[in-house]
Order: sequence, then structure tokens, then C-alpha cells
Amino acid sequence: MTQLPLRAQLASALGRTAATLSRVTGRGDGSVIGGRVGLVLEPDLLRQLARDRKLVLVSATNGKTTTTRLITSALTELGEVATNAFGANMPAGHVSALSAHKSAPYGVLEVDEKYLPEVLETTGAGVVCLMNLSRDQMDRAAEIWLLAQKWRRALSGKPTHVIANCDDPLVTWGASTAAKVTWVAGGQRWKEDSWSCPECGGPLDRKGADWACRECTFHRPEPHWVLDDDAVIDPRGHRWVLDLQLPGLANRSNGAMALAVGEAFGLHVQSALPRLREVTSVAGRYTTVERDGRAARLLLSKNPAGWLEAFDVSDPSLPIILSVNAQGPDGRDTSWLWDVDYRILRGRPVHVTGERRLDLALRLDVAEVPFQLYDSFAQAFDALPPGRLDVIANYTAFQQIRSEFGRAV
Repeated sequence: MTQLPLRAQLASALGRTAATLSRVTGRGDGSVIGGRVGLVLEPDLLRQLARDRKLVLVSATNGKTTTTRLITSALTELGEVATNAFGANMPAGHVSALSAHKSAPYGVLEVDEKYLPEVLETTGAGVVCLMNLSRDQMDRAAEIWLLAQKWRRALSGKPTHVIANCDDPLVTWGASTAAKVTWVAGGQRWKEDSWSCPECGGPLDRKGADWACRECTFHRPEPHWVLDDDAVIDPRGHRWVLDLQLPGLANRSNGAMALAVGEAFGLHVQSALPRLREVTSVAGRYTTVERDGRAARLLLSKNPAGWLEAFDVSDPSLPIILSVNAQGPDGRDTSWLWDVDYRILRGRPVHVTGERRLDLALRLDVAEVPFQLYDSFAQAFDALPPGRLDVIANYTAFQQIRSEFGRAV
């Protein structure tokens, strides 16, 4: 790799020092502060760190962190990989990730949907992975149709190779201006944000996985890769059983995307699959924590589409704790709770906590789901009998719960 200019070297070194100090003093994991320091000293640091690397940018509303982890695991078959493993998905986090692995020839960067155009322009990444778009943090991100439009404009005229989920009409529209697109039929369980054509506004007709606009030519592309239950069919028609340790349909979709990205880097499925199967948890997601005879599996969900996937993974025979906050990283607006169908929880012992527990309690009451209300997660956890349980929490509530167990799960 080309050596960085002296100013960039200094900025990168001081950023790494700041990140180390943050970790040592317990103020954070250093994945943001290091990048912020580096960018203050050298505003063009991200561009310089990205130069000469083979990069993939991963963006979506749900599953970014998990898919980033899966792709990273696969690409380690080719060499050292720089990645923002803890989900710091804005430019400061990208600078920290690339600075921490100065000599890594490969980079896998999770990118916030809103920041994708900026990061693509800055890094010149050769591959972009786009999975889904649905309502999330509406107070910050605005309408998802506008995000898809920004993706279209950012990809137009670029030589970037896009790996995109053709089952999501908004993702398809956002990706379709790219010079090269590999379409993956990764599934789309949540459809409530894509009943209208993003091209002309007409109604979308759906038949099975297929979809097409009734009023213009916009339609689902023919996929190159197909998720088929527990397996993936590659572009040559070969069927590969995924057998991932991560649970649920959403993670099988994430795995299909990761395999397609791997092939874009010249990595054969036969070499990538064993690497995907090594991943057991992602930044605490799907981890089981134990205390006082209780074993809690932690599931992250931050919007209606994410709750739908969490319910798919959750065990209906177990009691469940639900925790919702509305801090900055979550989005202040909790009206999205009314888009989640909580009736699936009827018959289970449901325990509610979090800063916005009353909002969630009202939603459950309207859905006729009995529940118990608690002032804190610890109180809810301790009220349950020994045994297994599931926990579904949105972003900051999830991080608080991880901290309660005093370990980096």
C-alpha cells in the first residue's frame, strides 16, 4: 500500500492513541473518538486511508452489522480485513477502523444509509452491498424513498459493483443506476414500505416473490443468487446449504448477501461458507447471558421490520422481556410501535421495561397482550423464575442491558 503523507500519518496515530485512551479509561470502545480526532487533524483522512484498498460498503436499515461481520469473516480467507465491527457506521468510525488496520488490503465498512453517498464518494469503494430499506428513525433519516433516491444518484456513473436484494423494490430502484449489479433474491418479510412504485408512484402487484409496477416498466430483476429456505443457489445453479450458527430467515438472507459479495472479490462459495459458519454472535446479538439461574438470549430490534425478524427468532414457549428507549441513537419518535403486530406474543409471559415502557405498554394493551410492567431491566429479570428467556430491546436499551451483565458480550 502507498505510504500515507506525514500529516495523515500523524492524524492516524493520534486518533489511535485517543481510541486506546478511551478504552483504557472505560469511556467507550474507541471506535468513534479515534476517528473524530483524526478527522479534525486531517479532514481528508478517510480518503487517504481508503486508497489502494479493496473495499466493500454495507448498507441497509436492518442487518448491516451482522452482514458486515459475515462478509469480514469470509474475506479473511483472502487476507487481513479492516472493519468497523462494533457498528460505528459514520465517517469517524470508518477512519478508526481503517487506522486500526493500516496494512489490511481489504476493508468491510458498515455504512449508515444516509451517509452512503458521502462515504462512497470519499472512499471510491469497488463493491457496495445493499439489503433492505424500511422506516427507521424518521426524525433523523426522513422518508426512505428519499434515501433510495440518494443511492441512485450516488451510484450513477460510478464503476462500483453493487450486490443488491432484488426482492426489495426500494433497494432495486436505488441500485439500478449502478454500472454493474449482482441481484440476490434475499427475501423481504416486511412489505409495508413498498406497496407503491418508487419510479412512477403506481401500485406494485405482487405474486409470490415476484413484483412489478402496474403502470410502468419497473419490475423485479431476474436474480443471480437465490435464497432457497436453508440454502443458497449460486449463479451456476449449484445449491449450497448455509448451516449458519446465527438463527432465523433474516440471517440466512444476510449469509446469501455475504456469499455474493465474497464472489465479487474472487472468493468461491466453498471457501467462504466455513468462514460464515464460524460466526456465533455479532456485537452481543444472539448471545445468551446467565445470572442467578436465568439464561437470557439477547435480540436487537429497532424498527417494525426488525421486530418482525426478532419474533421469527424468538422461542414462543419462553417468557420474554421487551425494552424500548427513545434516545438519540434510537430516534426520539416511538410512533413506529403502532406498526408492529404484537398479537404474536399472546399466550406468553410478557415483561415490559425501558425508558419508554409506558408507550410500549399502551401498544400492548391495545393489541390485547397481557404484560407486567417494571421500572428497570434488573427488576424484570429478577422477577422471572430460573430458566431460559428471550429479550428484545432497541439500540440503547440493548447496550444498557449488555452493560448490566458487566461483560463485552
